[in-house]
Amino acid sequence: MIRLLVAAALSLALLTPTATAHQDPEVAGYVEVDGGRIWYRMNGAEHLHKKPAIIMMHGGPGGTHRGNMPYVALSDEYPVILYDQLGTGNSDRPGNKDNWTVERFVAEIDHIREALGLEEVIIAGHSWGGTLAAEYAVRRPEGLKAAILSSPLINTEAWIADNQLWIDQLPSEVAETIRKHEAAGTTDTAEYRRAEAEFYKRHMCRKSPCPGGHYREGGPKRNSAMYEYMWGPSEFFAPGTLHDYDVSARLHNITVPSLMICGEFDEAAPKSCKKFAGMIEGSRTVIVPDAGHATMAEDEAFYMQTVRDFLNGALK
Repeated sequence: MIRLLVAAALSLALLTPTATAHQDPEVAGYVEVDGGRIWYRMNGAEHLHKKPAIIMMHGGPGGTHRGNMPYVALSDEYPVILYDQLGTGNSDRPGNKDNWTVERFVAEIDHIREALGLEEVIIAGHSWGGTLAAEYAVRRPEGLKAAILSSPLINTEAWIADNQLWIDQLPSEVAETIRKHEAAGTTDTAEYRRAEAEFYKRHMCRKSPCPGGHYREGGPKRNSAMYEYMWGPSEFFAPGTLHDYDVSARLHNITVPSLMICGEFDEAAPKSCKKFAGMIEGSRTVIVPDAGHATMAEDEAFYMQTVRDFLNGALK
């Protein structure tokens, strides 16, 4: 039995006419899932059961909801739910690696839907969250109205190959350093981390300082152990449990309106995003100009307007 453990109303007032991404949640609490409790927050409660609820999933594995705060601006039209996956952020941290599987993380979505009584939903996710969104959508769950795949991991082999091409474009000494330490298993050295930082300047967030940092201030901590166990030491080296991950062969099962959005210089490379989107009938692909993987942070206005326009067209 799935139970809503806490649903604390933090504000009884309705949203102001113009919602912003800085708003505190109207409702927050915990939902019991397999292995523990996950923390969630909701804005746009006045739209609940009138419009499909947007469930937005964070990246990582082991990230937190704070990177998805721009989605709160959509709460002027939709219920918007952000949450921390089990083992990270504000959620329980049982430390059981048996919980760190794709299937169990996907099941969290069903727990949230049942606990909050969400008959119709829009599933959205960024990076690893995009993986979970794709996994959920290919199952054709009842009441799914649209899917937003933001810079998603769809196929690890393709992701690594794309990022090797990005590494090829780095200064030769930086590329050599990255490959030397990955081959030697010495990715915990300062030299590797300096080379990694050079990659991230081009393909994680191209602006310095990276915008959007205020969303993370005072926020819960990520789980780096989960990231390293499931993925690896860096964004472009994946010896973890996701090393052979691939959902691409099932993308054709997605039948709801779908948006694929990624950055021009994204780790989720545009050519692969377009290829994977082409496996989903009627999907739309948008590339955020001059952005890396941190697409929401680098051009929040463009990104969020793209999402809003997509939803307004998809849910007519």
